[in-house]
Amino acid sequence: MEVFLEIIKYILPALLVVLITYLMLSSFLDNEEKRRAYLLRKEMKKGSIGAKLQAYERIALFLERISPHSLMVRVPAGAMSVSSYQTLLLRTIRNEFEHNLSQQIYISDEVWRQIVHAKSSTVGIVNKCASECKESDKGLELSKKILNYEMELEVFPTRKALIYLKSEIQKEL
Repeated sequence: MEVFLEIIKYILPALLVVLITYLMLSSFLDNEEKRRAYLLRKEMKKGSIGAKLQAYERIALFLERISPHSLMVRVPAGAMSVSSYQTLLLRTIRNEFEHNLSQQIYISDEVWRQIVHAKSSTVGIVNKCASECKESDKGLELSKKILNYEMELEVFPTRKALIYLKSEIQKEL
């Protein structure tokens, strides 16, 4: 029995040291794993901020390109009829939008709704102004009507979306 107590007297402290060492090492390894995961997330976030900012830039460019003052300069009416010019403007807006569809991945749903609304409003304005023109009018008349309509509005839908986009960018930074 004395031998048994003597063995326990040496084994018990050794087991206690092993247990404490195990707990300390497992805690250290868990913390180290969390630290590595944090650094990895931080590095990935740094890369995604660049992609997000590029998406915001592309969307801002899209909004500028479909705003009437820019659109009329890029897509001149020439001697086209109103209906031909209307079709050309709508196709240009649609192509610009389709070219930037993938940017919605990087921006918030609310910003994307604003972008879609701005595009739809611009299309609606082109159609409204075209319906007010006579069939004998030239595309230049449609262009003038659209620009006048833009000036009558306090904030054109593309401008409103751009303002919202800028506020969203400020939140991101």
